[in-house]
Amino acid sequence: MKFLVTGATGSLGSKVVASLLKKVPASQLVVSVRHPEKAEKFQQLGVEVRQGDFDRPETLATAFSGIDRLLIISTDGDNETRTKQHKNAVAAAEYAQVKFIAYTSIVNAQESKNIFASTHQATEMAILRTGIPYSFLRNNWYLENEVSNIQGVLIGAPWVTAAKEGKVGWALKQDYAEAAATVLSGEGHENTVFELSGELMTQEELASVVSTRIGKEVFVQQVDDAAYAKIVKDAGVPEFLIPMLVGIQKSIRDHTLEVASDDFEQLLGHPVTPIKEAVAQIINEYSRSH
Repeated sequence: MKFLVTGATGSLGSKVVASLLKKVPASQLVVSVRHPEKAEKFQQLGVEVRQGDFDRPETLATAFSGIDRLLIISTDGDNETRTKQHKNAVAAAEYAQVKFIAYTSIVNAQESKNIFASTHQATEMAILRTGIPYSFLRNNWYLENEVSNIQGVLIGAPWVTAAKEGKVGWALKQDYAEAAATVLSGEGHENTVFELSGELMTQEELASVVSTRIGKEVFVQQVDDAAYAKIVKDAGVPEFLIPMLVGIQKSIRDHTLEVASDDFEQLLGHPVTPIKEAVAQIINEYSRSH
């Protein structure tokens, strides 16, 4: 049995590989990365490293050759680019006659109006069309996405948001990684969909958890989209990223991440990391690096 993880040098992919190494022998694990030289740490553990570039389909067909169970981790970038890249990966998986595809999607993918949903809708449909057994890991939001807000309040800045009362099911990348490793290495997950959400919370509720952890009040500044765009621009965010960041706030405000489910706990076999503990981890990591 051969398992392959794409994007294995990324922050989620590297955690998936670490989780898989607790479940399967390194000799059965393959990683596909754009730059193999960045994956030497995996090679040293006995994991096979292959070059796979989502923008060069021929490399993917080679990378996926002989693979039984494949995890496609969604790429970064704009929706159009990501959709094309994901379709390249799905086509390569079909060509290589992969037996099972797991894919990191987004909660409520097929009905969602989230800013990123169109890519996930298209990728899920492409996988379904192959007829290959699949599992869609519909991830909610990574708590790590809030690192800049958390870092800001640690130095006295307000928690700035345009999300109003929209709720998010934040969880740590480690939890999502463990869920992905469980599905890829386990049995009985063919043709399944998992809605993976942590406890649903508003921005104010998350900021309150941070406040309790650091022992000082966190002021939440609710603004409109135009003000949010100006604030992130003034903070030095590159111009091309600002529409996406504003779109994320709108997506949360529109309740696109408000998906309640106990799939996470069922899959992990234990509760997802409690939000207080998860926030503490992120603050501790920041403190160690500064």
